[in-house]
Amino acid sequence: MLQLRVLSPAALTEGVLATMTEDPAVSGLALVRGASLKPPGDLVIAEVAREAGNDVIDRLRELGVHKDGSIEIDQVRTWLSRGGFEAEVRTPGSSADTVVWAEVAQRSYEESELNWTYLSFMTLATIMAAIAIVLDSQILVIGAMVLGPEFGAIAALGVALVRRRYVLFGLALRTLVIGFAAAIAATFALALLARAAGWITVADVTGPHPNTEFVYSPDRWSLVVAVIAAAAGALALTSAKSGAMVGVFISVTTVPAAGNIALGAAFGAGSAVWGSLVQLSVNLAGMALAGWATLALQRAVWTRVSVRRAKALHLPYRMV
Repeated sequence: MLQLRVLSPAALTEGVLATMTEDPAVSGLALVRGASLKPPGDLVIAEVAREAGNDVIDRLRELGVHKDGSIEIDQVRTWLSRGGFEAEVRTPGSSADTVVWAEVAQRSYEESELNWTYLSFMTLATIMAAIAIVLDSQILVIGAMVLGPEFGAIAALGVALVRRRYVLFGLALRTLVIGFAAAIAATFALALLARAAGWITVADVTGPHPNTEFVYSPDRWSLVVAVIAAAAGALALTSAKSGAMVGVFISVTTVPAAGNIALGAAFGAGSAVWGSLVQLSVNLAGMALAGWATLALQRAVWTRVSVRRAKALHLPYRMV
C-alpha cells in the first residue's frame, strides 16, 4: 500500500479529487481545505494499492500537480484496512513485483549525485581492494565490493534510458567516470608511497595470487556474472523487496579491478593494468546493458497491465 500526500493548488484540487475517487485502487481519501500555505491550496491524502500507484501518479502529473504543487509517495509498511485489502485484491498484479517509477527515478538521481560521500566510499573501497590484492585476501576483496557505491550509478544508466531521462544518464555517467578516476588516482598515489617505504614490492603485485587472480583475469564468466548480478540488482532496486542487493555488491569485480589498475600502474605492471581494465570494462558494460534490459522488460509488462486495467475500468491512460 502506498500513501500519497498531495499539496494541491486550489485550482487543481477538484481534478485531483476526481482522479482519486474514480479509481477503485484508492481505498482511502482525505481532504484538508486550505491546509497548504506554499503553494496556497489544499492537502489531499490518499491510500492507493501499490499495483496502481503508477497509474494514479501519471494522471496527477497530467494535471500538472507536480509543477505547481507536490506529490509525496510513502510506502506503508504496516496497515489494517479491509478497504485497502479489497483494493489490492481488485488491482491486478503483485505489490512486491510493482515498479513505482517515480520512486525508482528519485532514488536513481540521489545515488548518481557526485558528492564527497560518494567519492570517499569509492576511494576507500578501491584502496581496500588494492590491499586485498597485495595480501591475496578474498575476505578483503569482498569487503571492498560491499563498500563500493558504484552500483547505484550503474543502475541509473538503465533507468535513464528506459524513462528517457537523459539528464540522469549524463549525471550517472559523469559520476562513474569521475568516481573511478579519482579512486584510482588516490590509490595510485598511496601505492607509490607504499613502494617508496618498502611496504609493497614488485613481487607482491606481479607474483601469483591464487585467491584474487580473478580480479585481473577476465573470461566469459565475468560477463555472465555481471549480467546476472545486474538483472538481480535491477529487480532489487525496483521491487518492494530489496534484500538481495548485498549479494549483487559482492558478485561483480568493479572496485577490485580499479584497485589493481592503480597497483599495476604504480609498479609498471602492464599486464595487471590491461587485464584489470578489461575486467572493469566487461563488468560495467554487462551490468549497464543487463540493467537496462531488465528495466525495459518490467516497463513493457507493467504498461500492458496498466492499459488493460484502464480499459476495464474506463479510466484514461497515457504512458508518461
